[in-house]
Amino acid sequence: MIIRNASVFTEKGIFADQDIYIKDGRFVKTEAEAGTEEVVDGTGCYAIPGLTDIHFHGCMGYDFCDGTLEAITAIAEYEASVGVTSIVPATMTLGEDTLKGICETAAAYVKAGSSKKAADLCGINMEGPFVAESKKGAQNGVYIVAPDAGMFDRLNAASGGMIRLVAIAPETDGAMEFIEKKKDETVLSIAHTAADYDTAMEAFEKGASHVTHLYNAMNPYTHRAPGPIGAAADAGAEVELICDGVHIHPAVVRTTFKIFGDDRVILISDSMMATGLQDGDYSLGGQAVKVVGNRATLANGTIAGSATNLLDCMRNAVQNMQVPLESAVKAAAVNPAKSAGIYDRYGSITPGKEANVVLLKKEDLSLLQVILRGNRI
Repeated sequence: MIIRNASVFTEKGIFADQDIYIKDGRFVKTEAEAGTEEVVDGTGCYAIPGLTDIHFHGCMGYDFCDGTLEAITAIAEYEASVGVTSIVPATMTLGEDTLKGICETAAAYVKAGSSKKAADLCGINMEGPFVAESKKGAQNGVYIVAPDAGMFDRLNAASGGMIRLVAIAPETDGAMEFIEKKKDETVLSIAHTAADYDTAMEAFEKGASHVTHLYNAMNPYTHRAPGPIGAAADAGAEVELICDGVHIHPAVVRTTFKIFGDDRVILISDSMMATGLQDGDYSLGGQAVKVVGNRATLANGTIAGSATNLLDCMRNAVQNMQVPLESAVKAAAVNPAKSAGIYDRYGSITPGKEANVVLLKKEDLSLLQVILRGNRI
């Protein structure tokens, strides 16, 4: 396959007018390698790498925590259809036996191989149960436990080593020891935390390097108490942002890009099972959720994930939050792939990598075409 006449997002983080060559599901260097059997006209389009969502829970009526092959397949096929071609779905705060079953199902799914229209399952984001009760948000407090390296080891083994990120509240008992033990095995992410600046800085110094949905479920940044947000800025941590228009004000999104730079911001959807469906009653982590528009809430009004996919979040960041397109693409495709340790295969249009391309119309960034592993879907 050859994609001609598109403005292509390059590894330099800019758009350039050049052709894209694909052979056997991967990008190649030359037209001779690709052949001209199939030519896609990208006139009037941006060509960007397939997106990677490293923090979301579900869509189309399914939740990753359903723990079934049917759920993962439905989730992966929907995500691919909206340009999210590699996924690292998140668990919720649940009991160890339940989490083990979810991990085992994920491993079985990968072993069986995904369908031709499904995004690649590239890992698991373990969001809980090592969180703080006072900042649990939509997590179920019944299952919160202190950070436990043995529990992580058992779950990671059950998943076949797929746990890419672990959320942790650094002020909880045993958190610092957990970070020191596991910093070389997975990405440690400060999350659902009441930590102050000093505690968060200690966690970063010991090996944490990531912040889960920045601003949400943590102490705010103030001029006398900068908290984990100020610590993340000082420590050079990477941070997740939910740009659905509900979680964070546009001015805060713009300020975050200025503070952290577009190399350290990762756009996530944090989407739950209502994504792709109509308003109504759903669930998240075993708790009832009502969805109206793109707002999902528990009965007490707590925001419970989003009802927006990552491509829509990226588009919203550009069109309604004045984030430069180049920065938004980097934050939705490049940075998450790097964070999850899969940038050798995903995240850029580079010879040798999986041929995942999203064509967006220049006039409104609407989705024209998804090319998944070299096939138009």
